[in-house]
Amino acid sequence: MAAISGASELLDPPAVGRRFHAERKVRLGDVDPRGELRLDATARYLQDIASDDAADAELDGAWGWVVRRSMIDVRQPAVLDEVLAVTTYCTGLGRSWAERTTILAGSLGAAIATVSIWVQVATDTGRPAALTQQFINAYGPACDGRKVSARLALAAPIGLASAIPWSVRRADLDPFDHVNNAANWAFVEESLNGTTSRRGRAEMEFVGPVTYGTSVQSVVERADGATSMWLLNEGSVLSAARWSPELSGG
Repeated sequence: MAAISGASELLDPPAVGRRFHAERKVRLGDVDPRGELRLDATARYLQDIASDDAADAELDGAWGWVVRRSMIDVRQPAVLDEVLAVTTYCTGLGRSWAERTTILAGSLGAAIATVSIWVQVATDTGRPAALTQQFINAYGPACDGRKVSARLALAAPIGLASAIPWSVRRADLDPFDHVNNAANWAFVEESLNGTTSRRGRAEMEFVGPVTYGTSVQSVVERADGATSMWLLNEGSVLSAARWSPELSGG
């Protein structure tokens, strides 16, 4: 079976195989001025349930994962104090990566569907490592043989004239000494100015690590109703993102 581009479509829960469930309440530190769940907070929820799932499955190296690409489809935004039922499951496998789909359903009607490509890395070196048989045994049945690639899809910026400095905070660094994937969504929130409803589709690709002490710039381009955003270092793309408002469905 040919590999499908990972984190590019949203799939329903599998009929068989592992599913993991949790609850999360939307807190004050998770919302924007409109009271809606921010994208960086959503990414943190996804990170947390993925870690909890791996720990519950008693995987060796449960913390040794980095995100390559994510898509967040907000059909109805979650709001302050809303309780979210979160369900996560594996929907594809690759050589050193796996696709994880996570659904958030709120007590007040929130509906958020997400999918991400996570790369298995060695915790001592941070380099990609092949999926273990232990992982395949735990998550493979839910994938039903579906193979995914870790290819990236978002384009580079057209021009750099609008580049502005972006500050990297020590508080955002993870054990691999680069900006945590959830904290990295902050530059998307900054580009949206906190005034846009979170109903729509967001994509993020992690091309290279964003590290403290390097020169990082942010670039924003708007065209055809969508907003594209990048973090750059000396002209090279570190992160690419795109926001398409009012776009839903899988």
